Amino acid sequence: MTNAEYEKMVEKITEGVKLAIDRLIEKTKKEDGELVISQGGKIVRVKARSLKSE
Repeated sequence: MTNAEYEKMVEKITEGVKLAIDRLIEKTKKEDGELVISQGGKIVRVKARSLKSE
């Protein structure tokens, strides 16, 4: 695998992960739910409606 192919694969994976996160946030917003995330090394619960999806 060349460096260019590797970079393209990493880019596709990153875009897929971003899309999955956006979909999770939107779904959880509709359910008025919370997400568990790490903030500054601490595990916290956050209302999905307080998060911005890109």
